[in-house]
Amino acid sequence: MTAPVDTTPPHEGLTPPDEPPHPKNQATRKPMSLWARTRLILLFVLAWFVVVWGSMADNPILPFSDAAVIQLRDSQWLLWLAGLELLRQIHFLVSERSPRYHRFWTQKVFGGTDRALRRKFSDWTRFRLARVIKVVLFLVLVAVVAGQVLDTSPVLAIFQAPALLYQALPLIAQLAFAFFFIAFQFIGLFWLLSRGGMETYYPDDITTRFKDVWGQDHVVERVKENIVFLENPEEIEAKGGYVPSGLLLWGPPGTGKTLMAEAVAGETGKPYVFVDPGAFTNMFMGIGILKVKSLFRKLRRLALRYGGVIVFFDEADALGNRGALAQTGPGGARGTGAAAPFQSAGCHGFSYLSDDTRSLLTRSAMQTTQEPIAAGRSRFVMGGGGMGGGDMGTLQALLAELSGLKKPRGIVNRLGRRALGMRPKPPPKYRILVMMATNMPEALDEALLRPGRIDRIYRVGYPSKAGRIRTYEGYFDKVTHELEAEQLDKLATITPYATGATIKDLVNESLIIAIRDGREVITWKDVMRAKQLKDLGPPEDVEYIERERHAVAVHEACHAVVAYRTRRHMEIDLATIEKGSDYLGMVASIPPEDQFTRWRSEYVADILVSLASLAGERMFFDGDSSSGVSGDLESATAVASFMEGYWGMGSTVSSYSTARRLEVGSPGGGRGGPPKGESTEKVLRAALADRIEDQLSELLEKAEAILRDNRAGVLAIAHALETHKTLTGDDIEAVLEGRKGITVDGTAYFQPGFVARLEEYHAAAAGAHRGHSPVSLSLPAGGHLPNEADAAASVAHEPR
Repeated sequence: MTAPVDTTPPHEGLTPPDEPPHPKNQATRKPMSLWARTRLILLFVLAWFVVVWGSMADNPILPFSDAAVIQLRDSQWLLWLAGLELLRQIHFLVSERSPRYHRFWTQKVFGGTDRALRRKFSDWTRFRLARVIKVVLFLVLVAVVAGQVLDTSPVLAIFQAPALLYQALPLIAQLAFAFFFIAFQFIGLFWLLSRGGMETYYPDDITTRFKDVWGQDHVVERVKENIVFLENPEEIEAKGGYVPSGLLLWGPPGTGKTLMAEAVAGETGKPYVFVDPGAFTNMFMGIGILKVKSLFRKLRRLALRYGGVIVFFDEADALGNRGALAQTGPGGARGTGAAAPFQSAGCHGFSYLSDDTRSLLTRSAMQTTQEPIAAGRSRFVMGGGGMGGGDMGTLQALLAELSGLKKPRGIVNRLGRRALGMRPKPPPKYRILVMMATNMPEALDEALLRPGRIDRIYRVGYPSKAGRIRTYEGYFDKVTHELEAEQLDKLATITPYATGATIKDLVNESLIIAIRDGREVITWKDVMRAKQLKDLGPPEDVEYIERERHAVAVHEACHAVVAYRTRRHMEIDLATIEKGSDYLGMVASIPPEDQFTRWRSEYVADILVSLASLAGERMFFDGDSSSGVSGDLESATAVASFMEGYWGMGSTVSSYSTARRLEVGSPGGGRGGPPKGESTEKVLRAALADRIEDQLSELLEKAEAILRDNRAGVLAIAHALETHKTLTGDDIEAVLEGRKGITVDGTAYFQPGFVARLEEYHAAAAGAHRGHSPVSLSLPAGGHLPNEADAAASVAHEPR
């Protein structure tokens, strides 16, 4: 015997309130509560009694029985409405008991109309429209009843009724009303001030899904677990656990934290409440507390109505901190994630170093500007000052609400039942998922991050190479382009710290460049031009004098050659001599793969690249050097200091910081303490300085040897930089390997005659440098791709 086939049409659109996101077809109607079944009947009966009371008020000698008989004739329309509502409820009651009866009315009678409405409106939109219609009908009913009582039109009755009610009150009640009216003015003022900053989105307003979140698959998988528990909480509660109700997403800006929260709301089909980060910054103290309480009242109401709700606090550090900088937060000690005081994009400094090396140098520089803190001393920062989020008490109100969701709710429940000696009813289980996002987790208060408030903390970091490829594919699929898979792989490699926001911006900038050139298809060259614009910004509209241009080009060429010959853990991204806001030129490098450990050989290569500028200027300009190497020397010295004193990568293996703290050690790392009359600190510093100087001197000689062996390569790259101003990493490789690049024809630099002309031009530029005179020779023409040769030749032979 086969089971009967359910022919109920599937739901179209989103599901109505109080149902799961994808409900199964029910054989009967969902049962109604007693209040839902009787409220309209009671409303119509009450309206009829009000009309009876009105007729008795107009004629004081009229008894109730006569007034009721009169209104049974004059206001019978109210009783007819009550009767129709009674028949409707009987129909619903039968539909709740009989599957066959329910199927007949829902499919045969109203099925076509219902399906047409579902195709045109989602269930959420229909629910909200029905709610508006109910409110309008209630107001119409009140106006009609008031008009019949006051014997006037319903419109005038709406305006006359409040005044008549006030006059009917006794004097004491009028005084009480006047008092409360004045109080309500202040209450209304604060109520208005506590509005705003919180936007509610219903499921049909949200189109974002997890498939729209690219490059963060590992975080998405974890977040999906919270959705399972939100939609099916009994799965964990039946086993003695509880549903995680708090989720913190932290990481750099633009990595997709807000997008992920929208996807959670879109996948669950629950309302989504977005809290503006500036919502709790107010003119008057206490408004923030009112906003927090108002927010959670709304969340509890939405959670009961729709079976769950998601609230998202963007930039949570604006609210969730007391200004405590010395707390311990996610991932370790706080206060170590400060912004670097150095310009990483400049030539003379951090542009040659990897990201983690920059972080270490930044921390070292910051520590040198602060007084040492004695061991055992605890830091304390008073809250409520400029570092606190919102106003005083706002964070505390948020903490209380997050922990107080299990308190009994309702005045009648809490006070009325206690007055009768009864225990208040426990509150329902509010399915509220609190999501927060921040790029400053060290600023969040520890009380906010404890389990029970924030149960799960996920880092939304920079996407991996595979994630970047997927993100590039997603955004390039939205435009017309001719990039191949190999080029997308290369693009993901040369943008190691790209986020979803920066990738989207890069693709858009590439499209703008293509449109500016009169094309609709994005090419690889457009992408490279867009990347240079985003990395360097627009160049300043200045021109070097020729001898200074050559000196800057040689400086950058020395960095590029040593980086190409010694570095294996990083690739050259681009080199430029176009002047920026705080640099004359730069060579930027990127890691070709995701790497989480660093080795001595890599730090040695970093130092060699930094020292290449000093070694090259001395070699190519007869021992002279510029002040532009100061940043390079600072970087090299800082890395060498860590290698000698902290990482065990120098001539000794002892830790300088530990030796200083324990006041042990001697010069050269030998045994024993410091000589009499000298402090341990002074001795340790002198010994460390000697070791650092020895290491830098040795590496400087090595950099000089590399440049001597690659003299022709330095002059070739310097010429290419003077000709094109900006080169990609592929162009630099093309010059050094003698092949064609994106904008440079490197084969010309392997022709003996052209190499000799480069030496002659350099000699003329070096002579002009010594004599502060114009360069006597023109820049040799060459190294261009065929389509650029004519334009370059005309520029090279312009009269001076």
